Amino acid sequence: MNLTEIGESRVNGYLFVLERSLKAFLPHDVVRDAVREIESHLRERIAAADGMPDERRVLERILEELGPPLRVAQAYSAERTIDEAVATGRIVPVARAIWHLAVTTMRGFAVAFGLFTGYALALGFLIIAVLKPVFPNNVGFWVNDGPGGDIPYRLAAEFPAPPNQHIVGGYWVILVGLFFGLGLLVLTHRCARRFLAGWRNRRVS
Repeated sequence: MNLTEIGESRVNGYLFVLERSLKAFLPHDVVRDAVREIESHLRERIAAADGMPDERRVLERILEELGPPLRVAQAYSAERTIDEAVATGRIVPVARAIWHLAVTTMRGFAVAFGLFTGYALALGFLIIAVLKPVFPNNVGFWVNDGPGGDIPYRLAAEFPAPPNQHIVGGYWVILVGLFFGLGLLVLTHRCARRFLAGWRNRRVS
């Protein structure tokens, strides 16, 4: 189907809104390529369509099947972000993909909450390991003073040190922080990559 001037104006208006929507999700240096790719797909659909007897109706049906520009921008940016995260495995792309799914789907939000909790716990243990040699009297396992207070009940950094409490354990706390921090970081990151790979595979299917 060859578009008339009115049809071309409708397509160009759709692509303009799509480009503006994509800029809210993707870096500016990839938006142009994304618009070009989607435009190529759209024009292939138009070329293969039969415009008789009503070009306007056929064009609107194609655009409706493709979806509103904002929804197309969300889906396209999610696809690119997830593909990059699965392919590279780097923390920043993985975090960006998890965040994108968290703000667009309920399931993504639930999984993202668990994953970010794991990352936060890992970071907390690593911070403990870093702070212990700098503030040995403020970082470690805390116990209450007095009778029955010889059992550590939390690992934390306290500034200033709380009253009626004291620290037990020496610099081996650094090893504890590194062990649990790095262990949780690796475990959480593997879970994040597996979740994103599964999400991509379901989408492809």
